[in-house]
Amino acid sequence: MKQRHALLVLAISASLALSACKREPTAEPTAGAPGATAAQQDETADQFIARVNAELKAMYPELTAAQWLSSTYINDDSQLLAAKSNEKYLTALNSWIEQAKRFEGQQMSPETARAIMLLKLGTAMPAPNDPVKLSDLAALATKMEGAYGSGTYCTDSENPATCRQLGALEDVLRNNRDYAAQLDAWQGWHTISQPMRPDYQRFVELVNEGARDLGFANAGEMWRSGYDMPPAAIAAETDRLWGQVKPLYEQLHCYARTKLEARYPGQGSVNGLLPAHLMGNMWQQDWSNRWDILAPYTEAQAGSLDVTGALERQYQAGLSDLLGKQNAMISDTKRAEVVRDAELAIARSMTERAEDYYTSIGMPKLPDGYWQRTQFIKPRDRDVVCHASAWDMNMGGDDGTSPDVRTKMCIKPNEEDFTTIYHELGHVYYYLAYNHLPPLFQSGAHDGFHEAIGDTIVLAMTPQYLQSIGLVSGQSPSNEALINNQMRMALSKVAFMPFGLMIDRWRWGVFDGSITPDNYNQAWWQLKARYQGVAPATPRGEEFFDPGAKYHVPGNTPYTRYFLSHVLQFQFYKALCDAAGHTGPLYTCSFHGNQAAGEKFWAMLSKGNSQPWQQTLRELTGGEQMDAAPVLEYFAPLQDWLKQQNEGRTCGWSESGTTAAAAPAPAPAAPQG
Repeated sequence: MKQRHALLVLAISASLALSACKREPTAEPTAGAPGATAAQQDETADQFIARVNAELKAMYPELTAAQWLSSTYINDDSQLLAAKSNEKYLTALNSWIEQAKRFEGQQMSPETARAIMLLKLGTAMPAPNDPVKLSDLAALATKMEGAYGSGTYCTDSENPATCRQLGALEDVLRNNRDYAAQLDAWQGWHTISQPMRPDYQRFVELVNEGARDLGFANAGEMWRSGYDMPPAAIAAETDRLWGQVKPLYEQLHCYARTKLEARYPGQGSVNGLLPAHLMGNMWQQDWSNRWDILAPYTEAQAGSLDVTGALERQYQAGLSDLLGKQNAMISDTKRAEVVRDAELAIARSMTERAEDYYTSIGMPKLPDGYWQRTQFIKPRDRDVVCHASAWDMNMGGDDGTSPDVRTKMCIKPNEEDFTTIYHELGHVYYYLAYNHLPPLFQSGAHDGFHEAIGDTIVLAMTPQYLQSIGLVSGQSPSNEALINNQMRMALSKVAFMPFGLMIDRWRWGVFDGSITPDNYNQAWWQLKARYQGVAPATPRGEEFFDPGAKYHVPGNTPYTRYFLSHVLQFQFYKALCDAAGHTGPLYTCSFHGNQAAGEKFWAMLSKGNSQPWQQTLRELTGGEQMDAAPVLEYFAPLQDWLKQQNEGRTCGWSESGTTAAAAPAPAPAAPQG
């Protein structure tokens, strides 16, 4: 999985993406709630929710503008504006929640009852009622995200030419096969998070206090309350789903370890675990960049699936064309401008291709403002958060205002960024589909739905589709081609799934106190060993804060959504293939150009979070339970092939193989319902 983000960061990264089981009402309604005027004290529950929706929509553009500036112009001024906007939103949210207490136990419409329930879970960053602490929390959140976005590793502090940010360090892991260079890039990025540790510790204290003020045991319990089921149930549900796909992951892990050990004799594993810096991705969540090592068959045997090579050739051709229009004596400054023009051109072209898939199934073209305001490439003159994200700036479209939707990326011509664009546009089309709903219902059926939309389209990007848009050639219906394509998809989809679990397992432990501040790093690597079978090549003691080197930790974005999305996207894909009338194996389905599939998809998107996710899932798939069976159906040929390749080998791993620390980390406590 690529670096991804669905909604706004910080205060409202999950503000409109959560739902919850009904909490027990208090014995007596609360009167005189702070923030309500005398006239508002006489409101009905329906009138109260109508007012909250109106106030939220009115303040939303100002809030999102401050967040956008903070992410695309990182400096002290923009961070101050973002912190103050977060503070303003959290103060308003706390006031609305306090006012809502006066309606507990009263009769009201089901829609209003659901809206009040969602309001109580209006942020992933619950703020204390104390205004000073609330302000401190907003400032800390903005500071940590800014530190991540501007993070830089310098091999020589006196020489700026040796300084690299995340994109350049990721390029090393993506393209360089030298063991030492990869280790240096990986270790270098993980230095940027070391100063975050005390800020994160204080951050945890403050959000836990905010969660307790709302009636939850801690912030982790609050996060787990967002799934129309008791908080403890979602932990059990993810364990059940992981149990379905774990055998497939273990086979993939065994195969990858064998290949790495052959490529790096004596260094290709760490006591049976995969070395963190050799997986082609900073967090080992996507192994696609190791295709040259892990490809089952050569291009001569199976045809080319080199999407990155095709995109790079297109970029170089565009650059040559632009340079050919220049004077032979072009200056360095002008050449740099031409290079930027070529980079922007290929980034926009890649985005237009993604838009075409959505419009081919009947969805609308992106608004003109999208193309004017989106950040397609990394600016040369300032620090930005390159983490890919999709933004709804104004909840517009249904009230006569034009929807202001954007994406923020630093696009490069490679397959990883190409598929990320399809993913991010999934968020954008979800925004456009549900923007007719009241603001409190403008989110995914649950947060995993939002992450699954674009990835459903990615599953439909079959080799035949990629060939039709000129990115691969020579595709044939051979078994070798099938296994290569399945491996290509598994290195992204299957490799990600345990990572999707372990981040929130770590944070749930941090929030409930079973993982203490003096044990942050040790527990992180114990969980990575347990779930991913991954270890650092060198010891990582508590002088490091490796969790902070992953955006979603300093950005405070709940992560279970990504694991759930990797189950749901296969369910969605299967349902849309059925709607398109597809026959044959599931993995051969592409519904590009199919209006029937598009209509069914759009109907689901338009429901937003206006009803329990189980009902929304049933309307699309016919069932109310998340189920990984379609994952196994899709990858059945690859799983059989992997078993053959791994025959006679000792697969699996021991958690004690990690070099994180000598003493075992405590297991996170079981979530409390």
